[in-house]
Amino acid sequence: MFGRAPRKSDNTRYYEILGVSKNASQEDLKKAYRKAAIKNHPDKGGDPEKFKELAQSYEVLSDPEKREIYDQYGEDAIKEGMGGGGGQGDPFDIFQSFFGGSPFGGGGSSRGRRQRRGDDVIHPLKVSLEDLYSGMSKRLSLSRNVLCPKCKGKGSKSGASGRCAGCQGSGVKVTVRQLGPGMIQQMQQPCSECRGTGETISEKDRCPNCKGDKVVQEKKVLEVHVEKGMQHGQKITFAGEADEAPDTVTGDIVFVLQQKEHPKFRRKGDDLFVEHTLSLAEALCGFQQVLTHLDGRQLLIKSNPGEVIKPGQFKAINEEGMPLYQRPFMRGKLYIHFTVDFPDFLTSEQSKAFEAIMPYPKSSALLTDMELDECEETTLHNVNIEEEMRRKQQQQQAQEAYEEDDGGSGGGAQRVQCAQQ
Repeated sequence: MFGRAPRKSDNTRYYEILGVSKNASQEDLKKAYRKAAIKNHPDKGGDPEKFKELAQSYEVLSDPEKREIYDQYGEDAIKEGMGGGGGQGDPFDIFQSFFGGSPFGGGGSSRGRRQRRGDDVIHPLKVSLEDLYSGMSKRLSLSRNVLCPKCKGKGSKSGASGRCAGCQGSGVKVTVRQLGPGMIQQMQQPCSECRGTGETISEKDRCPNCKGDKVVQEKKVLEVHVEKGMQHGQKITFAGEADEAPDTVTGDIVFVLQQKEHPKFRRKGDDLFVEHTLSLAEALCGFQQVLTHLDGRQLLIKSNPGEVIKPGQFKAINEEGMPLYQRPFMRGKLYIHFTVDFPDFLTSEQSKAFEAIMPYPKSSALLTDMELDECEETTLHNVNIEEEMRRKQQQQQAQEAYEEDDGGSGGGAQRVQCAQQ
């Protein structure tokens, strides 16, 4: 990152918080932090804000690189990130790592012992609408990291490890270079000596099973149960089954259901919708047909005697929709949306037959010759209304873009456009 060197700000406050001088040694810093942290620990009735300030001050001053930046540029440079994190670590984690346990005796503070939580592992799981309707189980094989059983996650045969001298246990190295007058470059990268772990294990002491990595790979088979009525996007969680790591609470493996589009049925909440097409004869004279449901059952659907089905009409079958999640004995509705397939044309004989059984209403009676003479002749054209509207919208956008460019040229009167509702 390149930037102008910040102006020097306060570079004494962290020393004052710990109660040490600016030339204090690392040992002096440790003693001062130990005494003040125990005194101000919240679990012993101390001031939480003071405890946080102590941890922040010690985190910066105990790191030689951060301390050098703090002494040269002050507190603002640390907060702006020049110190590779700005001393914003969890004060309880710093306290725990410093003492390696509770200094209070007994079991110690529950907050002092807390570990960071590992990341959850998210997997999408594709399912069909039939799977969500009837439920199903699927066995999935996954690879994950587990603590090495040979060294119990220590990485060494002896169980010991040392603090990395290269990064002082932080796991990262930050270098600041002066590029020119008032110009600096900051670079942060994982420590190459410890591979970002903050610890070092001697070559001879490394665990032969994990080669010092502390974890090994394991195959895990999980049986995922998709219950009836589950929804798209719903999560199925296997707690504590994600990658293991030392001093870390293992995260979860989470499967997120991804419903595939169904060619016939559409789901909305606990209801199902299906499109059904009838011929004109079936719509007028009645129909009787079979509808295959998601679980393979054959449902007989039919119109009532003398009933006419209109285009766009809906009908519902109760208790044939989706099962309710965790209440599968209850179901929503199945809605059938009817469309009527009209013929493209009729012969003259068919037209006369329809006219005989379905006479014209008065409003549509044939006009007289005198009435026809007073009318202007027109021609009706077939149109795709969606395509027509899309084309008109594109023309309007092109016209607005032209007018905007023309209006910005500086010539002519300014155009005023009024939006019409």
